[in-house]
Amino acid sequence: MLTRRKADDRAAGDRSPWRCLRSRSMRWWSAANLVSNLGTWMQLTVQNLLVLQLTGSAATTGLSLSVQAAPGLLFGLLGGAVVDRWPRKVTAAVSQALLAMVAFATAALVAFGMLSVPVLMGLAAVTGLIATVDGPATALLGNDLVPEKDVPSAIALGSVVHSVGRLAGTALAAVGIATIGTAGAYAVNGVSFLFVTAVIPFLRLQPHAREEAAAAAARPRGAADEGGRGGLAFFLSRRSLVALAVIAAVSAVLGRNYQLTLATLVTGPMHGGAGAYGMVSALLAVGGIAGAVLAGRLRRPTVQLVALLAAAGALLQIVAGLSPVLLMLLVMVVPMAIVESVSDTATTTVLQTDPPAHMRGRVLGVWRSVSTAWGLAGPPLLGLLVQGMGERGALVLGGVVITGVIGAGALAHRRRRTVRRVAPVPVAEPAYGTAA
Repeated sequence: MLTRRKADDRAAGDRSPWRCLRSRSMRWWSAANLVSNLGTWMQLTVQNLLVLQLTGSAATTGLSLSVQAAPGLLFGLLGGAVVDRWPRKVTAAVSQALLAMVAFATAALVAFGMLSVPVLMGLAAVTGLIATVDGPATALLGNDLVPEKDVPSAIALGSVVHSVGRLAGTALAAVGIATIGTAGAYAVNGVSFLFVTAVIPFLRLQPHAREEAAAAAARPRGAADEGGRGGLAFFLSRRSLVALAVIAAVSAVLGRNYQLTLATLVTGPMHGGAGAYGMVSALLAVGGIAGAVLAGRLRRPTVQLVALLAAAGALLQIVAGLSPVLLMLLVMVVPMAIVESVSDTATTTVLQTDPPAHMRGRVLGVWRSVSTAWGLAGPPLLGLLVQGMGERGALVLGGVVITGVIGAGALAHRRRRTVRRVAPVPVAEPAYGTAA
């Protein structure tokens, strides 16, 4: 009886959102990621303020962010191929060290008054280029530190770390500028990257990760297989990955730019001020963290689950767009953020577990390219929709379109399965003639 109770406790524990932290290496990796996220968001905030100080132009500030994102669009495929070709720990350590060098170089230029806008743009582009390798390498390395069944928990924990790092790092930026200055803030970020670099050699990979690495090293590689084009061809050949991209694209463009749609709704038709929008933003952050914790209980998420979550988020968005008063909108914001966060974790889990091990870096590289594309195109398109249809119209129409696309995809999938089920099985025709 006692043995059975222990087994039941272990089974229940496997549903814990924090189960990945049983791994000592994962605990160290999460701590390193938190430090790195704090430094990164502090530097990004300081960078925006620095561009504003140098130019006084909000447009130039936005351009610096686009310059940093552009390499993900142009070189995401190549970065993913690099991650698949080289040992993950080595790749992650080198990319983190390179990011530290860029941060230290920027700190030195600021300290000696030698930083100009063109140089800052160049450094932002270099940072974005390194990130095309660092992003998939660090994401997949985290998964290699836990058993396969705990990968959703590891991804969800990473989402929590990212959210906490974003909130705290942005807040620390103001303190950092006041106490250690802009150069000091960049230097602190460089130290945070070095901390991650120092932790990586001591991480222990799980047996499945070591076996996959050995199999990948022994696998013969062709030119198409090694390059980004092989990753793109593989991505397009997997109907589930293409469906995932369609769901994510339409949701990102029409449904999840809440910083734009909810800001204009609160300060426009609802006649709320900065305080009201600050409350909405805080609830979005709280819901996002709660959703990440909830997503940690997932075991094997599927594209179907992502589609259901996206449809649920779209319906909540429609209700939010029709909310007559601010209080009703505030009630809707938390579940909207929870659904979005769970959907993000489920999507990331599918991307990092559905492809074979030797293709996962390239799949993430393809995803980085396409997600950067809709990340850059989405806000301007949504802005035009808000101008043309108003804040409520944009939210409602966006939700309707998302629901319609997902519904059409579900019907097409069901029809295809029905056709396969009823397709006649070919029967071999009898051979006519006489045997000798």
